[in-house]
Amino acid sequence: MILDVPLSALAAQVFTGLVLGGILVLMAVGLSLIFGLMTVVNFSHGALYMLGAYVAFTLLGVTKSFWLTLILAPLVVGTVGLIIQRFLIRPLYGRSPDDPLLLTFGLSLVLVESVKVVWGKVGLTVDPPRDLAGAVNLGFMNFPVYRLFVVAVTALVLVGLWLFLEKTNVGLVIRAGTRDPLMVRALGVDLGRIWLLVFGLGIGLAGLAGVLAGPMRGVYAEMGVEIIIECFVVVVVGGMGSLPGAIVAGLLIGEIVSLTTFFAPKMAEIVVFLVMAIVLLVRPSGLFGEAGLAE
Repeated sequence: MILDVPLSALAAQVFTGLVLGGILVLMAVGLSLIFGLMTVVNFSHGALYMLGAYVAFTLLGVTKSFWLTLILAPLVVGTVGLIIQRFLIRPLYGRSPDDPLLLTFGLSLVLVESVKVVWGKVGLTVDPPRDLAGAVNLGFMNFPVYRLFVVAVTALVLVGLWLFLEKTNVGLVIRAGTRDPLMVRALGVDLGRIWLLVFGLGIGLAGLAGVLAGPMRGVYAEMGVEIIIECFVVVVVGGMGSLPGAIVAGLLIGEIVSLTTFFAPKMAEIVVFLVMAIVLLVRPSGLFGEAGLAE
């Protein structure tokens, strides 16, 4: 017993925070990739996360396979991201940073209303696959298998992303482009294609987060509006454009929200902003951020 709370109940909240943190990490890493290379604040990220959940619902009905849907849905949403970057974001390069921000904000509203037209205003239900149904005994508590699966998928994706960025030539160009894009251009690299790839990858991660969140949270048009606020808090706390910061801050915010919901539910909606305020007072650029990145 800790503060008259059973250890099993406390452990369940910690694991729940890890699951929420995993979803936030996938979202925040995508945001950080896009901002770190392109300096674009993508306000449509939450709407594309929501679109991933709806696409998964449709593909699941067609393919009858959760595993195939888990692969195809992020690819579909990532392709939507490529189209957005090519025809909406790219024409705004060289203009005020406010222009893509306002454009993506408007795009998020369009996506939400479009989803309501196509799928209806009533929320939908997505069941986890039979292989991941039920709970597993961890020795000190029972925990849903599907939620452990979400944590495992998040870890695998992060490892794969690290290998891609650190061990491939394309990853080397992406990392170089975030630090000195002028030098990368001088070396003859077409940064336009790299920006297109990174934007599609970041949006694909948002789509994957939506697919994973659907069976836990349900599928409804406003689901992206709720999570995007927490995602931007994660990005600011971790440091704009910092992938390690997005990972650490995502897990931290996930745990804080989960434990606050358990001990002080009325504080759950504001605690993330208190954490952000404290971090910014101590370190204005975030935990891992570099000063001046957005300038």
